[in-house]
Amino acid sequence: MIFNDEIFTIEAISTKDSWRLCDFIVTNSDRLKRYFTKTLQQNLNPALSEIFVELKVKQFINKNEFLFTLKEKSNKRIIGLCYVKEINWDLNIAELAYCIDYQFEGKGITTKTIQYISKYCNEELDLRTLRIIAHKTNLGSIKVAEKSNFKWIKTLSNEHTPPNEAPLDMELYELYYER
Repeated sequence: MIFNDEIFTIEAISTKDSWRLCDFIVTNSDRLKRYFTKTLQQNLNPALSEIFVELKVKQFINKNEFLFTLKEKSNKRIIGLCYVKEINWDLNIAELAYCIDYQFEGKGITTKTIQYISKYCNEELDLRTLRIIAHKTNLGSIKVAEKSNFKWIKTLSNEHTPPNEAPLDMELYELYYER
C-alpha cells in the first residue's frame, strides 16, 4: 500500500486483483469504453483479467508502466485505476491516466490520487514532467488536472480515436518539477 485514506487506499497492481479488476471494469464498462478501450477489452471476463494483471505486474516490476488500484478501504473493492504510462526515462516524462467508479465520482478521490501519485512519481521515480491528456468535454478529468496543479499546454489534434468514432482533439496538461 502506498497511500492510506479514511475511505480508500492506493496500491500497486497485484496478482490478487484479477477478480476485483474484472468486477470494476464490467460494472463501469459504459464509462470506460471511450477512453479506456484497451483496458476494457482486456478485462471483459476473469480469465482475461488474470492475463492483464500478470502483464501489468511484470510491467510494474520492470518499470515500463505503473498501474495503481484505488480500493475501498472497508471491503478492498477496486473503485478506480491510475496509470503512469508512456514513460520516457531519458527525458523523465510520463503520462497519468485515471478512472473512477461511477459511485465514487465527484468525491475528491481522483484528485487526491493524482496529487499523491504525482508526488510519488517525482520523489520515488524521479519523473520531472507529468502529463494528463483529456477531452474538453471530460470536465471531471479537467477539474482533476487543474486541482492537481497541472497547467493547460495545448490542444493535440486527432490525438485519440474512440471505437467507431472520428479522431478527437485532446487537451494536454502538464506538471513540472524543478531539479
